[in-house]
Amino acid sequence: MGPDQHAQLDAFSLFLPFPSRVAVLLLAGFWGWAANLQYLHQNNIDVLALIRYHTRQSANQRTPHVSAYHLAGLLTFPLLLSLLIFWPVTHGSREWVESVDYIPQAYLIILFILLLLPFNRLSRSGRRRFLSTLRRISIGGLAEAQDGKFGDILLADALTSYARVIADLVVTFCMFFSAETSSTSKPDRHCGFSFTIPLVLAIPSIIRLRQCLIEYFRVRRTGFKSGNTGGQHLANALKYASAFPVILIAAKLRNYSPLNFHGISEVTLSRVLYFFTFINSSYSFYWDVTKDWDLTLFSESRNDNEYPFGLRYHRYFTDRQYYTAIAVDFAVRFSWMSKFLPGFGWLSETEFGLFVLMFSEVIRRWMWVFIRVEAEWIRNSRGPAPNDVLLGEYSDKLDTD
Repeated sequence: MGPDQHAQLDAFSLFLPFPSRVAVLLLAGFWGWAANLQYLHQNNIDVLALIRYHTRQSANQRTPHVSAYHLAGLLTFPLLLSLLIFWPVTHGSREWVESVDYIPQAYLIILFILLLLPFNRLSRSGRRRFLSTLRRISIGGLAEAQDGKFGDILLADALTSYARVIADLVVTFCMFFSAETSSTSKPDRHCGFSFTIPLVLAIPSIIRLRQCLIEYFRVRRTGFKSGNTGGQHLANALKYASAFPVILIAAKLRNYSPLNFHGISEVTLSRVLYFFTFINSSYSFYWDVTKDWDLTLFSESRNDNEYPFGLRYHRYFTDRQYYTAIAVDFAVRFSWMSKFLPGFGWLSETEFGLFVLMFSEVIRRWMWVFIRVEAEWIRNSRGPAPNDVLLGEYSDKLDTD
């Protein structure tokens, strides 16, 4: 490693090393899903019916959210143990933090083992369903509606929120196996080939893009029933495609050279990046609110007193919860603009700030799931909302077998 590598580690990296930060973000997804299941169950929304996940019922069988909490706890315990070993060993020493990178890195391997191998019976069926779904969507596959298509969409959308986390996961192993640095050094997000990290960042959007195209061609095969031409799925695909210019230009800026851009200045290229980022953020925010959640914030006017401004007639949550979700979604979608606000530059310039941004995206996705599942439940029980776009097909009666 370079002679200044030790000095580049900040206090946050000494306390929570890079691999452990990635682990915290990954585990937040498991705890968040358990909370999703619990709260939706309390509001009489059957998530398992929506994703077509059926298990054998028994008198002593745990409810789904309890099993999910237990699995999250099982995955969290080794992380806590690794940190309780790491902190006394390193004593906050930069040299020791970089020397014992195998301690926090080992947890990531343990995490994969606990998820992939059936050593523990805890949530075995749930883990199998998760892995089978992950295998299917990893190439952009999409189940039929009766086989759990909505579950595929939920997981694939979650992966788009975890794109930066997954990229950092790749970076940790790249640094760990590098002879020049350790995985607990200052993150080298250029590790590997020049295209590695941009490709990893793009894969979740590619997955959803392909799923949208699959939806479109399914609509075409049915002969455009009920006037549905499938255009909504192409519009959804375009939303995911809008992330590609952002990823590509950002990657080029990290290795900027005037010779590679025919004299285009770095300032001009940055402005182009901000333009495409604004397009992607605006499109995504609009889609979240109007299409995924079926809210009317950007829709036509309504009759007075029919329902609160920007919401919809059928609602399972409090009005404040919807408005909070909209505000959080907007703030996180446009969090990249924090670099232009005085006093907020640290969000994009420090490891702690980047961790806050990634954790904020995890929280945004967690809140998104509540209203997305609720909207799907209403579509299935009361028929689709006007301009329903994601599934294009629904059942008037849920399969309750």
